[in-house]
Amino acid sequence: MRILGVDIGGSSIKGGPVDLSRGELTAPRLSLPTPIPATPQAVADRVAEISRHFQWQGVIGCGVPAVVRNGTTWTAANIDRGWIGFDVGQLLATTTRCKVTVLNDADAAGLAEMKFGNGCGQSGTVLMITLGTGLGSALFRDGRLIPNTELGHLLINDDVAERYASAAVKQQQQLSYQAWAGRLDRYLQRLNELLWPDLLILGGEISREHDQFLPLLTVSTRVVPALLGNDAGIIGAALAAAAG
Repeated sequence: MRILGVDIGGSSIKGGPVDLSRGELTAPRLSLPTPIPATPQAVADRVAEISRHFQWQGVIGCGVPAVVRNGTTWTAANIDRGWIGFDVGQLLATTTRCKVTVLNDADAAGLAEMKFGNGCGQSGTVLMITLGTGLGSALFRDGRLIPNTELGHLLINDDVAERYASAAVKQQQQLSYQAWAGRLDRYLQRLNELLWPDLLILGGEISREHDQFLPLLTVSTRVVPALLGNDAGIIGAALAAAAG
């Protein structure tokens, strides 16, 4: 079974057809820049462009950087505020002329990692953090997703965590891996104090360079890099669409 997965991020919108039996893309993903401003219609037009690129006529799963309830988005941390209270699921369905399932982007990445990646078979409490434009979070208990946790908005040093320890902050402030790892470690320590997870999974593009910063972390919980890398959000969005 194949489903088109789309991952909407603060800097890019990526998509590709996913083979759900293997958790792999069946064609090279297409990545487009996130429009500025990232209004719902502008983003929907990019999703439709991805759909047309793959000549897609089936089901689409779409991860968005927002809290999602029944297709409606309720936050807009790294996108236009016009998303708040907007039925983006209906807009995407209308624009693409396909059935569309919408969920939080970090939750999508977590679903993929729990099914096909380093979370596979893990019981207890598993927390995935996506390191990108912001800090996304996906929380699982015995394999079951607890959606829309948004733990990147915790306060660290009187500032929102994703403005302190995201991968984008590392790049913008030209932090060394050692300096950035110190910030990331403080954030993970805070999560550990609150949730005491059995496993922490770190995802996002920067997770490919995990050997540069994972050895610098001191948090007591076991920390592993995401196995699926930057494709996790695409694969997880497709999984969510297949589930309903």
